[in-house]
Amino acid sequence: MADPAVPALARTWPVGVRPPVVRGWEPPATAYSRGHRGVDLEAAPGTPVRAVAPGRVSFAGRVAGRGVVSVELAGTGSPPLRTTYGPVRASVRKGEEILAGAVLGTVEATRDAHCGPTPCLHWGLLRGTAYLNPLSLLPPWLLGLGPSRLLPLDGSPVEH
Repeated sequence: MADPAVPALARTWPVGVRPPVVRGWEPPATAYSRGHRGVDLEAAPGTPVRAVAPGRVSFAGRVAGRGVVSVELAGTGSPPLRTTYGPVRASVRKGEEILAGAVLGTVEATRDAHCGPTPCLHWGLLRGTAYLNPLSLLPPWLLGLGPSRLLPLDGSPVEH
């Protein structure tokens, strides 16, 4: 599930606390093949959409009639990792620096059938033009894959 080329640097889910995944990551066989280039997270219209990590808003506007926000993630190389969120009624503007957990807007009600009868947020991740699995950004403690452990803030080794 996790992509080794993607650092697990997210500090929050984009909507809610471990929301149900309506549709998972289905990478296309080629750049133009069918697939699902992100994950769909169950989220009702009006749900706040949060940045999963710090960065800079690279786009906030409409694409094909839907609101979309993209965030270039700080310190992720060149080209930087970029998260996308839609459909979103944006409350941020292009160029704005944001922190992890900052509200980017709210889930928009749409008439398209992207998620079927369940309202959702489509969350994507790219490096350049290559789509990646956005769930790879989430560390195990956010994915719920094990117990949380407190670690020293000063970087000293953990004794068992």
